[in-house]
Amino acid sequence: MDSMKVNSLQTSYLLEEVWGIGRARKMLPSPMLRPLVTWKDVCRTFLMILSHLPPQSLSDVSLVSHMFHTLVTTPHAWRIGFSRFFKGSRALPVSDKDKVDSDDGLDALRSERRFFARLTPLASWRSEYIIRIRLLHSLARGKPAEIEMQDGHGSSRVSGSHNANAQVTYSSNLITTVNHLHATFGSGLNNNLSRFIHGADETGSASLSDPRDKRVNKWGFADVQGFSNFTEQFPGDARYGLDAGNVVGVPNSMDVSHPYGLVYAEGYPGGIVYFRAVEEKRGRNLALLLDVSLPELGIPQLNGLETICSVWIAKASNIPDISGGLVGILTGSSHGIVSSYSLGTSSLRERRLERGELTARWVLSPGVPIIAITIDDCFSLKRRADHRVWAVVLNALGEVFHLTDFPVRPAISRAIRLDERRLECLAWETGRTVCWANLEPTRRTARPDPYHEFNVDGSYSPRTSWNGMNLNKAQIIAETRDIEMFIRQKPEYFRQICENWDMRQRLEVDFASSDENGAGEGVIVIGCGLEEGQSVTIRKFTRCKIFDGQDDELANVRGSQCLIEPNDPVPVLPPVDHMSTNTDQPTWSFKRSTKDVQSSEANVIEEWRTAELQLGGPKSVQIATSALDLSTFALLTASEDPLLSMTGSSAASSPYSSPMEQTHLVNSADIPGQRGRLMAVGTKTGTIIIWNIRATAPRNSGSDGIINPIRLIYTDSPEICSLALSALYLVHGGTDGLVQAWDPLASTMEPIRTLNSRASSRARSRLMQSEASARGAGINLFAAGAVCLDPDPTVLRGMVSLGTHLRYWSYSTSAADQFKGNKRRRRRSERGNNQGGERFMGTRRGALKELITDEKFELERERKNRRKEQQRLAGRFGLDLLGPEANDDELLAYATLLSKEAAVKDAQRRESESSISGDNESSGEIVSNHADSVPPPIHDNDADMAEAIRQSLEEVQYAPKVIDFGAPSATSTVTDHAYPIRYAKSKRKSPSASPPQKRGSRRAGSGPDIAAKADDLELALRLSLEEGEEGATNGRGKAKVGK
Repeated sequence: MDSMKVNSLQTSYLLEEVWGIGRARKMLPSPMLRPLVTWKDVCRTFLMILSHLPPQSLSDVSLVSHMFHTLVTTPHAWRIGFSRFFKGSRALPVSDKDKVDSDDGLDALRSERRFFARLTPLASWRSEYIIRIRLLHSLARGKPAEIEMQDGHGSSRVSGSHNANAQVTYSSNLITTVNHLHATFGSGLNNNLSRFIHGADETGSASLSDPRDKRVNKWGFADVQGFSNFTEQFPGDARYGLDAGNVVGVPNSMDVSHPYGLVYAEGYPGGIVYFRAVEEKRGRNLALLLDVSLPELGIPQLNGLETICSVWIAKASNIPDISGGLVGILTGSSHGIVSSYSLGTSSLRERRLERGELTARWVLSPGVPIIAITIDDCFSLKRRADHRVWAVVLNALGEVFHLTDFPVRPAISRAIRLDERRLECLAWETGRTVCWANLEPTRRTARPDPYHEFNVDGSYSPRTSWNGMNLNKAQIIAETRDIEMFIRQKPEYFRQICENWDMRQRLEVDFASSDENGAGEGVIVIGCGLEEGQSVTIRKFTRCKIFDGQDDELANVRGSQCLIEPNDPVPVLPPVDHMSTNTDQPTWSFKRSTKDVQSSEANVIEEWRTAELQLGGPKSVQIATSALDLSTFALLTASEDPLLSMTGSSAASSPYSSPMEQTHLVNSADIPGQRGRLMAVGTKTGTIIIWNIRATAPRNSGSDGIINPIRLIYTDSPEICSLALSALYLVHGGTDGLVQAWDPLASTMEPIRTLNSRASSRARSRLMQSEASARGAGINLFAAGAVCLDPDPTVLRGMVSLGTHLRYWSYSTSAADQFKGNKRRRRRSERGNNQGGERFMGTRRGALKELITDEKFELERERKNRRKEQQRLAGRFGLDLLGPEANDDELLAYATLLSKEAAVKDAQRRESESSISGDNESSGEIVSNHADSVPPPIHDNDADMAEAIRQSLEEVQYAPKVIDFGAPSATSTVTDHAYPIRYAKSKRKSPSASPPQKRGSRRAGSGPDIAAKADDLELALRLSLEEGEEGATNGRGKAKVGK
């Protein structure tokens, strides 16, 4: 309670300053309670209450009174409301959340800060809260964006959203899965202009397309190349230098760039490097290493063929322009050599360079492959003046090398013709003009060798020196000999003397991270754990500059300033000690003067501090892919940030257009999101883990920090194969074709939108079977191979590859452009109706009542049909005999009872039939005496003849027995007549003919009765014959009569 006491005079002064003297006296509590209740407590209570309101209601509250206006117009209420709506690390499970959050209670948890990249240049907590929610709603709604079309007269018109498609799917005309995407999104007046390049590294082919007309350019299809891979050239050998370790082989590598083209390298010894520019229809092979040995110039002798393990091509003109055209393409080989090539000449450059011309070479880790290359495509002259890192490479032992300066080609006479040998020598000489620095924490670790079995120390590795070391000729020769010795070694040798050999590591670099001394770049090395016996390790290395004579502890104290300054205007939030004290988040501020930053580089000590990224919940996982936030404001350094610099150099803002005061521009705590940047990794179990990689670096290089995840996403995909991240949302693609958009700040635990549904269950089962086989899945044409998003987070568009097809989406953001409005949206017309606009064509309430009546009639008709169907089923199957409350067991018992009764009746019927058949045997002799007089059974009679016989028999059955037609005796047969009868075969069976009765089915009578029946039958036959003869005489008979 003592910590909550303040001087009542100070509280009275604050209230008088805000509301005036009269209102302040009314609002102050009684003198007994003044020492216990403070103005800070009142503000804290109101802020917690207001934070529960939605953004629109929170804006309306400012109109209630001066007090509410004062509270709402400050960023504290919006910041707490933002943290309440976007849960962040609060969405983690309890076991993981306890590791991330401090134990300061519920209030501290709710006031926890959120770290992200903001959406707009001059963002505040209020604008960030409102715009972010509306953009997420627009993404979930999926309304097509309006497209500006050009007519024939050059003027523009806006095409309505009902005429456009939010998603467009078309073929890339490639034959294998597309796993490389790059795009140039328009901005400003050309915002609707988007061009894509897509490549498949399985075949080394790529194509260009425009999603607006779903047309694929013919570029690249005329130049068909037959590339090979390591499996074809070296069957049976393991890749990545494993098993025997005599050869280095990797999958073929590719990189694409829409402005410049593609570069492709075969991943086996002696493989080529292929480059094709966008302006050319056919490509070319880049120069490989030549057998040139000049130890006095630092050029080593290379024995054996090298394998190209990594490639990079420029995505923008920044690096080629600043380097003078010397750096446009970079390759890393199995010999540990990095080579640079030119993208061609430019009218602004003094020297003419050919496309694909070799410009520089460096030996960074002889014998150890260079497996990853990352370049800062947003590098500028200002960053170069600050000596910031622009190139980072990684080798198979986990060593990281970086470069802060650009090579310079020595001056040569234009009259000298440069052949391949001279270009090779010139490239080695150019490479010695800059120095690649090694990150000391990543230096290779030697295996324990207590018996001194190895000839060299496993932690030692030579590399190419630079001219600034001022080595003499003998030292250069000795250095070159050491390099030659290491290059001749096989991968097995380095696996024996060194630890942590892994050629499947991944490299991510945050070039825009900044601290108060002009450094702060972050390098993240990801051990994917894909090989047997390896575990996932993710380490971040932060570059720090310490000025000579500056106390390190004092620098950390200066860097850990409070979120709220003592002179901040009221109302204020609780001090930092009452809030979340998560050590993962940055608390530095930009209060260092410009003179200190421009101090001499000789007085600066550079060191790299290490932090480990924890996985959180998942254990024993394997990382399949990774991605960084590539939105616009995540790629800006502190000196380029319009909210921090305000020097007029920013194209987004100026000091005169900023709505914030100048005193608030120097504190990073006032920036929404604290200039955070997110990184995500996808695992082989369908889980996505997200961190804020701009967390606070450790206080010194001797201790390692810990960075905990801020979000775990469990997807429905069996494996994550592609990821893309922006300041607003994250898009993942799975091996089953499922593509979904998520909110990394956890405003909802469900996906915001599903961009593509997963493949059929049959396809998924086949995919699982193929993955379980020894050969693996091979080429998966269902997988989402690559994802590309617009760097502007306020524009909802992007592209994903689905096998060989491409899906482009562009959603409307009109909902985010409006703040308030009570105008109802216009309804669309009914399907098949030519009338546009209003849904009801009647007047006022009449049309609505008619619609309600029609709906009631339809419901009643459906109810009647349903009742009739139930009655029919009940009458046929007896479903309602036991009542509607009967369950399945009762119905089954009833059916069993009916079956038993039917079985008893069948047994009784069979017994009666057997007794009747016994009686018929006694009268068998009588029946046999008259068998000859009965005509043979008629099987194929005409329909009319059969009907006549039936009617005759019925008449004779009831006729008197005294009539005599002079018929022959009963002993005579039908064959005794003078006229033989032939019956025609019937084409169809008579429907009225009764089925033949079974002999003995009726009880036989006495002897006279049987004779009388035989006489009746003969009489009927005679009558039928006479009628047939009369019909034949008159031409109407149907029977055929012959002798």
